[in-house]
Amino acid sequence: MKKIHLIVFALLFYHGINAQDKFLTKEGYVSFFSHSLVEDIKADNNQVLSVIDTVTGKIAIQMLMRSFMFKKALMQEHFNENYVESYKYPKATFSGEIINFSDLNEENDETEIIGTLTVHGEEKEIRTKVNVEIREDGIRLKGDFNVDVADFKIKIPSIVANNIAKTIKVTFELDHKPYK
Repeated sequence: MKKIHLIVFALLFYHGINAQDKFLTKEGYVSFFSHSLVEDIKADNNQVLSVIDTVTGKIAIQMLMRSFMFKKALMQEHFNENYVESYKYPKATFSGEIINFSDLNEENDETEIIGTLTVHGEEKEIRTKVNVEIREDGIRLKGDFNVDVADFKIKIPSIVANNIAKTIKVTFELDHKPYK
C-alpha cells in the first residue's frame, strides 16, 4: 500500500514540476484584415487557445474558425460557408517554436517565431517577428504577419475578387498564464 501512495505522490509531484514549465491562454486574440479598393474586411477572434513550453520554447495555437466575429453578419456567413468552409475545416492551428526563448530577458524583447500554420486543410511555413514580454504573472506574445489567400487554397469567386485582398494581415496577442 505504501508503494501505491509513493507512486501516486511521485506522479503528482512530477506533474507539478512539469506544469510549471507550461503557460496557457484560452482567451488569446487573433484578427485578420483585408484591405481592397472596394472595402475593408476585419474579423476578431477572442477564443484562441495557446500553450508555451518554456523549457523548449515550443508553442501550439488553436482556434475555431467560427469564432471569428465580423461587423456584418453576411460577411461572417460567407467566410464560414464559402471561403474557409468551417463545417469541413473547423480549426486553424499553428505549431512552432519561439527562437532563442531561453535567452530572452524579463522585459520586452523581440525575437522570431517559426512554425507551421494550418488553415483550410493546407499547411504553410510561417516565420515572423514577435514581441515577447516575460512578466512575473505570465508571458505575452504580440505580433503580425501576412498570408496569401491562395496558399491555403481558399477560392474567391470572381464576382467578389476585388472586394477581398489577395494578401491578408494577421495580428495576434496571446497573454499566457502559468498552467496549474
